[in-house]
Amino acid sequence: MTVGGIISAIVVGLIIGVLGRLVAPGKQSIPIWLTILIGIVAAFIGTAIARGIGYADTDGIDWLEILTQVVLAAIGVSIAAGAYGRRGITR
Repeated sequence: MTVGGIISAIVVGLIIGVLGRLVAPGKQSIPIWLTILIGIVAAFIGTAIARGIGYADTDGIDWLEILTQVVLAAIGVSIAAGAYGRRGITR
């Protein structure tokens, strides 16, 4: 992977992560680096799902692939917010 590919993955991950954070219900108190990481992972998994099902390669913008990535990011952000929020609580 080239430096350009890594930078592209970070930018796409940031965008997908922020969109997922906006879609996720409730307040998410997780750091931005975790949002970006979740976005990057969601982008890769969403692309793999889209290719596996067969809707990744279309003419123009792959809206279904982007939707899959954002939904996965929203799920990831929700899970991370729940886990990250409980981290400091002792009972």
